[in-house]
Amino acid sequence: MVFVPRHFHLAKELELAEYNLHQNTGLDAGYTRFLSRAVAPVVCRFPGGEGLDFGSGPAPVLAQLLTAAGCSMSIFDKFYSPNPAPLAGEYDFVTATEVVEHLDAPGDTLGDLWQNVRSGGLLLIMTKRWLSLERFRQWHYKNDPTHIAYFHLNTFIYIAGRWRAQLLVLADDLVLIRKR
Repeated sequence: MVFVPRHFHLAKELELAEYNLHQNTGLDAGYTRFLSRAVAPVVCRFPGGEGLDFGSGPAPVLAQLLTAAGCSMSIFDKFYSPNPAPLAGEYDFVTATEVVEHLDAPGDTLGDLWQNVRSGGLLLIMTKRWLSLERFRQWHYKNDPTHIAYFHLNTFIYIAGRWRAQLLVLADDLVLIRKR
């Protein structure tokens, strides 16, 4: 992983202000199409399953798409849906789309989310991955001031190995970690 040193992290108020600039809603066809790539891998494995959308944002578009596909969804977002009750539940799947790059303690947070996944369930993570340090230097993704944790494929291989889980790489920015 590549981490941004803590003294460069935005204050919570500035972080929220940056997120409030985003216009990610269900009315944006491009954004909906982008997130819909996370729907099929979940629904085909857990039709009618129970899920948690972690980092759902101000408009929980992914949770809405999964609900429309027949799933029962809970949401959590530290700014927009901060009720911690869903974090105490167990789910067939937990989604973390475009959120792990914002985590100041990704190992702890992902470990906590893993505890929410039932046996046989999965953790779906969508985030852009860095490929090499040479390419990282020119990578536009690192320029977002709210991005502070960057994952490599080897990061996910390590996590899956540590959890004795199955790793499924579905795309350059989409992985599933399945609990045995």
